[in-house]
Amino acid sequence: MQHLYRLKKAAFIVFAILVVDQVLKFWIKTTFYMGESHPVFGHWFYLHFTENEGMAFGMKLGGNYGKLLLSLFRICAVIIIGWWLYRVTTKGANTLLIVCISLILAGALGNIIDSAFYGLIFNESNYMQIASFLPSEGGYGKFLYGKVVDMLYFPVIESHYPAWVPVWGGEELVFFRPVFNIADSSITTGVLILIFFQKKVFTPTTEEDPS
Repeated sequence: MQHLYRLKKAAFIVFAILVVDQVLKFWIKTTFYMGESHPVFGHWFYLHFTENEGMAFGMKLGGNYGKLLLSLFRICAVIIIGWWLYRVTTKGANTLLIVCISLILAGALGNIIDSAFYGLIFNESNYMQIASFLPSEGGYGKFLYGKVVDMLYFPVIESHYPAWVPVWGGEELVFFRPVFNIADSSITTGVLILIFFQKKVFTPTTEEDPS
């Protein structure tokens, strides 16, 4: 059946992104000190270990209740996105739409894993200690209170604002400053394709069943 073939393609995309995202996060978490940074490809970008307790690119909601609400919101969002993905695969949707939703779902799942389980399976990362996997003393947080691991830093422009610029004149200018992860990138890519290629994405396609 054609829809089963599409579901398999979607599942492969989600699985592949999750594996890459979690393997990189696990490696960073268990080998880097907090704040440790290493250039990649001649300073083209950096692996810079940081963690955040909130949304993509370091944004967050305040307090423990904010963290819990965000984790619950993510779980609800994944359920809705997963249902949407199933629906479009059975309704003759464009392959590009399926890819976009798969990217968004994979990214959301990747960060949910951090939020839900990392507090249970790792101890605290700091500037003096590298985290251990399944430490004997237990993890640093409760279920749904884990921190999201970020490590991709692309300071495309590193300079200073001209002296004549109001307020910020002479201060450091860094673009792009946020540190993010593979899951964030997956969500952003899927959303941007949906926005900029709406006509193509939402045009139904007629594909033959694979032989």
